[in-house]
Amino acid sequence: MIKQFINLFRSTNKSSTNKNVPEMKYLIVGLGNIGAEYEHTRHNIGFDVLDAMAREKEITFKDQRYGAVTEYKFKGRIFILLKPNTYVNLSGRAVNYWLQKEKIPLENLLVIVDDLALPFGTLRLKPKGGDAGHNGLKNIQAMMNTASYARLRFGIGNDFSKGQQVDYVLGLWSEDEMETLKDRIKTSIGIIKSFATIGVARTMNQFNKK
Repeated sequence: MIKQFINLFRSTNKSSTNKNVPEMKYLIVGLGNIGAEYEHTRHNIGFDVLDAMAREKEITFKDQRYGAVTEYKFKGRIFILLKPNTYVNLSGRAVNYWLQKEKIPLENLLVIVDDLALPFGTLRLKPKGGDAGHNGLKNIQAMMNTASYARLRFGIGNDFSKGQQVDYVLGLWSEDEMETLKDRIKTSIGIIKSFATIGVARTMNQFNKK
């Protein structure tokens, strides 16, 4: 009888403990510009990655303060997916607000950003770093007073003539690029999930060489 009582107590206590364990939260930010004229452009690859991720779970974004937001659950983690509505150059406002609102630690922040310095389709996860001339990263660093946050750089290449950088960045993908874009977005989603489950260092080792 005493043994049964002890087992019952252990079972009840274990169940109670599991219920009280908070799910880990991550803020996943895809940089881009709002407006139909910017949809599916190279500069908006951050938006496209998060849109593809949301389609996996058939969840929708809702317009909230500083951006469109939705929750994506994966293996006990909650991803707050954020597409800032501040335009790329003022992304820091949205990132800072949602980190504080959701009480998410800086090490659980991941920003997805386009990168001219990387060949098209190249994916590079970094635990921290400079802004590399990207105005979105520059603003995030200024608003948060740190560059110690993870970012996933999505290579968009630099196949443009002198003086055509803006048109290239804000332009649509070429037909050749579109053929491989879906696969690279799928890999990006895999990196996001890995970042939250096995950490940035192991994820870098697994994906940065691909």
